[in-house]
Amino acid sequence: MSRDVAAARQTLSTARVIEAAVELADREGLDGLSMRELAQRLGVVPMALYKHVANKDDLLDGMVDTVWAEVEAPSPELGWREAMRRRSISLRDALMRHRWAVGLLEARMRPGPANLSQHNAMMGCLRTAGFTFRTTVHVTSALDAYVYGFALQEKTLPFGTPEESGEAAAAKLDATPPELAQQFPHLLEVVSELARAGYDYDEEFLTGLDLLLDGVERLRPEWITTG
Repeated sequence: MSRDVAAARQTLSTARVIEAAVELADREGLDGLSMRELAQRLGVVPMALYKHVANKDDLLDGMVDTVWAEVEAPSPELGWREAMRRRSISLRDALMRHRWAVGLLEARMRPGPANLSQHNAMMGCLRTAGFTFRTTVHVTSALDAYVYGFALQEKTLPFGTPEESGEAAAAKLDATPPELAQQFPHLLEVVSELARAGYDYDEEFLTGLDLLLDGVERLRPEWITTG
């Protein structure tokens, strides 16, 4: 056994295995994550990993909990609206850093401590603000659906900046036959504007988030009194 391999085995820990798995998934996606590849990156044999994680499912649980640990927990001291806004922005940011996690954060059957803490903090913030149990569920579901849906859309599109989206829109515009464009004038207007100014995902996310929170604010007095 080489000194490097021996040193790697001695310093290996559950936290280090999960950290390396997150780094690998960030670069290669979940399709590029295997126990064999992970072991190779860590400089150990695959069997060494199983002293720290039971199997790949156990590894994924730890990876998902690592992502949850990066999300800002909502604090009642901020007020429910600001707390929910900051939590939603933080959650989207975490999903942008770890795109492989989109669709997994609510899917694990054995949630870890960070996962449980996050959900408890969100429920607690809303309940402290006076929301009933049922309306707390409504708000949580609506916000999560918005953030996850937005993150999924961002994950699947072939551009990430307003400039790149503008270039993509311009290419679509150039490829559209004039006779076809005439049939869809409103769509043409949208594509033309995007080709000029681009599509700023940060701005659109915040705009949609504020619309959603404004709607909750409007309904809140009725929800608090009637549930």
